[in-house]
Amino acid sequence: MPASRNKPAARGGIDLGGTKIEAIVVDAENTVLGTARRPTPTTGGPPDVAAQLAAAVRDAAHAAGLETAQLSGVGVGSPGIVDEAGGTVASAGNLPGWGGTFELGPGLSKDLGTPVFVSNDVRVATNAEYRLGAGKQYKSLIGVFWGTGIGGGLILNGKPWLGRGGAGEIGHTVVKLGGRRCPCGRRGCVEAYAGRAAMEAQARKRHRKGEKTILLKLMKEHGRTRMTSAIWERALKQEDKLATDLIDEAVEALGAGIASAINLLDLEAVIIGGGLGVRFGQRFTERIARAMHPHLFNDHRPPDVRLAALGDLGGALGASLLARDKRRLNTR
Repeated sequence: MPASRNKPAARGGIDLGGTKIEAIVVDAENTVLGTARRPTPTTGGPPDVAAQLAAAVRDAAHAAGLETAQLSGVGVGSPGIVDEAGGTVASAGNLPGWGGTFELGPGLSKDLGTPVFVSNDVRVATNAEYRLGAGKQYKSLIGVFWGTGIGGGLILNGKPWLGRGGAGEIGHTVVKLGGRRCPCGRRGCVEAYAGRAAMEAQARKRHRKGEKTILLKLMKEHGRTRMTSAIWERALKQEDKLATDLIDEAVEALGAGIASAINLLDLEAVIIGGGLGVRFGQRFTERIARAMHPHLFNDHRPPDVRLAALGDLGGALGASLLARDKRRLNTR
């Protein structure tokens, strides 16, 4: 079906997170025409997640007055190991039942009636901040997205650095040899101390051992099955000791891990995003910068540390840019 004549050329973008799915439809100028949000399934497997992704895109397209087949393409930012050429996603540990490989792109393309392109979620969000947001003035940066897990994306000399497909995994920088078990199965990773899923597991463990906390009470009051960013924020505002201790520990781990990346690559800037990063805002961005400083080799010339400027829509905007870039490449 051709694009509607009274609508600008439109494309979709999906940010697939551990707790929520954010879908948008944008025009050629990256103006958002429609949005939709759905919870990420907590049970089932990849087909159940894919069904929710498709439903979210339909909702966003309808909000823009379009059908999905009228979109020029849809981009998806997904956690896990992504094969961009095949549109497959593997080992997305923060999603239900996603230990193996699933053909996400081809399946969604068939369902939505338009080409679908898949890349790593943090990679596309970092690219969006570089092109449209807080990273526009820099040529080299790392995006650190603090949420269910800890993801990273790299821009080197004005270009995304993909490595062999797994570049930017800042969450799996080791900050403590033999340390706490990470959701990835290894020990001592940044994510083991700062990822929201790992912090929730630690909070529950310590609560079972007798430590007091209002985190579980807040979850029940607000009808949540997980400790979302908003739950952590409320607990901090009420000066919950366990929540405060775990967040303090997270900030220290982030500072050490990010500083290690800066020591290796000497980047101009760090962009802090993700569900927790955006929720906690500028004050915590400054705290992370301070936590980095003791670990920086070149401590007299630290990188700029900026809060992501695109907010909750950064990942979806980055995915929509992916769709545009891939379509242009494929039509050359």
